[in-house]
Amino acid sequence: MTLVLEQLLNGLQFGVMLFLLAAGLTLIFGIMGVINLAHGSLYMVGAYAAAFAAAQTGSVIIAIVAGLAAAAIVGMAMELFVLRRLYARDHLDQVLATFALILIFNQSVTLLFGRQPLFVSVPPALNGSVELLPGLTYPIYRLIIIAVGLLVALGLYLLINRTRIGMLVRAGATHREMVRALGVDIRLLYTAVFGLGALLAGLAGLMAGPILAVQVGMGEQILIMTFVVVVIGGVGSIRGAFFGALLVGLVDTVLRAFLPGLLRQVMTGSEADALGAGLASMGIYMLMAVVLLVRPKGLFPANV
Repeated sequence: MTLVLEQLLNGLQFGVMLFLLAAGLTLIFGIMGVINLAHGSLYMVGAYAAAFAAAQTGSVIIAIVAGLAAAAIVGMAMELFVLRRLYARDHLDQVLATFALILIFNQSVTLLFGRQPLFVSVPPALNGSVELLPGLTYPIYRLIIIAVGLLVALGLYLLINRTRIGMLVRAGATHREMVRALGVDIRLLYTAVFGLGALLAGLAGLMAGPILAVQVGMGEQILIMTFVVVVIGGVGSIRGAFFGALLVGLVDTVLRAFLPGLLRQVMTGSEADALGAGLASMGIYMLMAVVLLVRPKGLFPANV
């Protein structure tokens, strides 16, 4: 039971990380209609900027600010100089342009930092474990990630549903021309939304640094899962991104943790491990297929 609870917490933590990426991606696509394959590169930029700042200064606060600022600035620059010219173009042009940006970001980071991964240590104040239940200890840092993700989800809900900015965002998603006719600078709104999505990606990247190696191409590894989350939750829906991310995180973690062990009951160890790993990696895609069969527009189609 302790192992099950621990893996559920791991799945929740992974789901929260996916939500931070999926929320920005679904906002950008739902409001601006842009397929941004380079969203994972913003995750990488946040991770590298935070890792570099931490190595140079030793300050956690400076590392956090650097990671968030770098991702947001790079994201807004990307929107201003590249994507703004693609709004009227079809999705194939957007895919090609943002794929080119992935290559540019990867090569730029390689030139600046090299190909060797950067390893970031957990901040000393968060480097430990806490006993949640008798026999169940869990790292404080991972609990902080879960808490931050839940707070961000609450903040996004309040921003989108309880503020004037959120009203403009919702209106821009469905009645773009009407918002422009009312005198709202839709270009500024798009830049702000893209900057917010980039900042959330950077937040996910800087928090992932102490758990995973910070390396070139780390954004592409998680981007595919992020698209799965967006499709499952419903394109353009923050609520869908939240529940879709938690569902994908839990399913992926639980399958990887327990499926090989279950298969060992009926197969030899090496075969069970190989088949279990393969089936576990397919699990979220089978989940997506089932969801789309039942709800073709996702679990919570789009009211942002």
